[in-house]
Amino acid sequence: MEAFEKWESEIRGYSRTYPTVFASASNARQVDEDGRSYVDFFAGAGVLNFGHNNPRMKRAMIDFLEADGVAHSLDTATTTKRDFIEKFADTVLEPRGMTMKMQFMGPTGTNAVEAALKLARRVTGRREVVAFTNGFHGMTLGSLALTGNAYFRGAAGVPLENVVRLPFETAPGGGLGALETYRAQLADASSGLTPPAAFVVETIQAEGGVHVASPEWLRAVQRLAQDVGALFVIDDIQVGCGRTGSYFSFDGMGLDPDIICLAKGLGGYGTPLAMNLSKPEHDARWSPGEHTGTFRGQGLSFVAGREALAYFDDDELMGQVHTRGERMAGALDDLARELAPRGFEVRGRGMIQALDVGDGALAKAVVADCFARGLLIGACGTGGRVLKLIPPLTIPDDDLAEGLEILAGAVRRAV
Repeated sequence: MEAFEKWESEIRGYSRTYPTVFASASNARQVDEDGRSYVDFFAGAGVLNFGHNNPRMKRAMIDFLEADGVAHSLDTATTTKRDFIEKFADTVLEPRGMTMKMQFMGPTGTNAVEAALKLARRVTGRREVVAFTNGFHGMTLGSLALTGNAYFRGAAGVPLENVVRLPFETAPGGGLGALETYRAQLADASSGLTPPAAFVVETIQAEGGVHVASPEWLRAVQRLAQDVGALFVIDDIQVGCGRTGSYFSFDGMGLDPDIICLAKGLGGYGTPLAMNLSKPEHDARWSPGEHTGTFRGQGLSFVAGREALAYFDDDELMGQVHTRGERMAGALDDLARELAPRGFEVRGRGMIQALDVGDGALAKAVVADCFARGLLIGACGTGGRVLKLIPPLTIPDDDLAEGLEILAGAVRRAV
């Protein structure tokens, strides 16, 4: 680790949690340079939905490189971009009756959120945006203003403004009543509040602690947005692309967002790609080149991302996500019951599951013990108190079982 300690910035974080040098990876396994194999329940913070070095995507990318495909194109038209757009429309949009426009921006999730904020403010002519407690939307200033985490916000160095923060459904003071209170305040000309440009919400707050919103509450947020002339924006960056057992985390909930932010698993292989889906009437408010980015959809990501979409040609993988998700939740439920006096809470949907152990120091000890015994897992939520399980959707059953066993043992030892 000497080279990293000598030359790399002090800001590095995950290398401190996993103090080894990784050399190779396949599906749900990473192997370090000493030959030790680790089960991966972290999956690049949700990027690697289809596993490390997915063979179908790797083959397609090799063919693309050998054919001298256009790797960097700004926003010019290429055959690989067309292949991705057509596949996404055929697989995701048209079966849902959606006519949304695809906007490619800078390659990470925060870029998608920043573009959504710009567009919402352009469409409505308003400045303030509603965000929710415990939310996480990115590290650049606009998306960071939406993010609730005090540690991340403290690094900004400037005021993070133009955001109204409401309690998430499961947070203290949250629920339908809080939304109705805000509605009444907006209706009162003497409240001092003005209608926002947008409501930006995660259906499952992944980094915020795996807090799961109910369809009823999400529909209430949507109704409120529509009633006050604001855009309804869903940040599906970490829990979209199949993570919950359907392509979008909100499928089947009766929601009709104005903008959907996607990234992480969108590029399939782990190469960066971010995209916003916007209703055509909103997208029409952009002028050409008004929001740019040097890397808005690079060729390798389009190639791998198109292969990722093939997993949604049938229900096989999503059926496996439901089965594996139930297995993960069941294992955590068993552990919480076994250690009932500790008051642990299990939360999640599909293949994002979590165990809230109520104590950041305890969670940190569990993460370290897991690493020592061959499991990569991360903590999240307030004070890092929540153990978050986000393995590749394609994880073999034996690896899933081994990882769950290691986790259970580490929790027992920690308490």
